Formats: sequence, C-alpha cells, structure tokens
Amino acid sequence: MGRGKIEIKRIENANSRQVTFSKRRSGLLKKAHELSVLCDAEVAVIVFSKSGKLFEFSSTGMKKTLSRYGNHQSSSASKAENLQEDCAEVDLLKDELSKLQEKHLQLQGKGLNILTFKELHNLEQQLYHALITVRERKERLLTNQLEESRLKEQRAELENETLRRQVQELRSFLPSFTHYVPSYIKCFAIDPKNAVINHGCLDDSECSLQKTNSDTTLQLGLPGEAHDRRKKEGGRESPSSDSVTTNTTRETAQKISLV
Repeated sequence: MGRGKIEIKRIENANSRQVTFSKRRSGLLKKAHELSVLCDAEVAVIVFSKSGKLFEFSSTGMKKTLSRYGNHQSSSASKAENLQEDCAEVDLLKDELSKLQEKHLQLQGKGLNILTFKELHNLEQQLYHALITVRERKERLLTNQLEESRLKEQRAELENETLRRQVQELRSFLPSFTHYVPSYIKCFAIDPKNAVINHGCLDDSECSLQKTNSDTTLQLGLPGEAHDRRKKEGGRESPSSDSVTTNTTRETAQKISLV
C-alpha cells in the first residue's frame, strides 16, 4: 500500500519537525539542482532554519542570480509605475475630451438645459467676442483685397504711361510734316501752243487752244515757275495770250486736282 496523504500543518513535536526539515531541505535542493540541469535554467534556493541557519543553492552563483533578480524587480516596478501613470493620463484625457465635446455642443446651441444663468452669460460673452474676432478678420481680408486691386491698377497705369512715353520717343525720331503734301501730281502746259490734255477738252477755251496748237509739252511744277521759264525763253506769245494760257492752265490743274 502507498503512503497516506500527510496533512500540511505545523508539526508540534520539535524532534519530528527537525527531522522533517532536514529531509525536505535536502529533497528541495536536490530538485533545484535537477531542474537547473534538465531544463538549463538559472535556479537559486535560499533557506533559513528556525534557528537562523542558512542553506542555499545556486546554479550560476548566488550574487549573480540575486543581482539579476534585483534588476528584474526594479524594471518590473518601473513598468508598473509607468503603467499606472499611463492609465491615469488616459483617464485625464478622457475627461478633458468629454468636457471639450460638451463645450462644443454648447457653442452650437445644444445641451444648454444643464447650464446655470451665470454659465449661460459666460457662454454669451464668448460667442460675442468670437463674433467680433471673425468680423475683424473678414474686414482685414477685404481691405487686403482692395489694396491688392488698387496696386494692380497703379501698375497698369504705370505700364500704360511707359508705353505712351515710348511711343512719343519713337515719334520724336520721325520727321515732322508741317505743310500739306498732296497725293497727286499737277501737270501744267509750258507752251501755249500745246494742248492741256491729249485725250479731250475740259471746257470751250481749252478746246479752242487744242485746235490752234498741236504739240503738247508737260512739266512738273507750279504754274508760276512755268510762267517765269517762258519769260526767260523770250516770250514767243503776246502778254495777253500768256495770261490767258496761265489762267487756263491753272483752271485745268484745279479741275484735275478735284477729279
């Protein structure tokens, strides 16, 4: 038959207690050694008897194991503290978020039933100051737009003025015409014996001159110049015929210019 189950409680008999302590201590240290060898684990066991005697076992050295244990404990404590701080910060942020959402709804005119008269007055003042700020910003934007448009108009006027000056400078290099330049050529008869136009007569006096004179000579110039030239040549015709010829030539030139 197997051994019966022992009740786990303090042994009252001192001798039995000491014997049990020695046996179980040896078994515990043996199991610790086996655990370190079989599982390649770092194992350390510390046992103090009732009289204060120390019994220990360590697979890699007690100081090394204790140092590692202390570092682990400090890191675990710091992680626990950080976790607690993070949880507290998360709770604080949640509270702030809920308050901000509530204020946002109040600014929209919602959820006002829970507010007191003083809180409603403060909310009204906030909205009033916000409205003034919005209007000031709007006026500032409009003023900036007007200023920009005015500057653009000034730039356009300066550009137009520059173009006008350039045109005036270009015109100053060109010759100026103070007298009228006709777009046609006047023809005058030099010899009174010649006809004014070979193809036809303009009036009765010209037709009579064309019948008496057969040769025609044309020259560019003014009627006065032709008359002076005829005088220098000796004046083959009489003064009366010269005056008639000059008048006829001038009338002919005027009619040609009108045509």
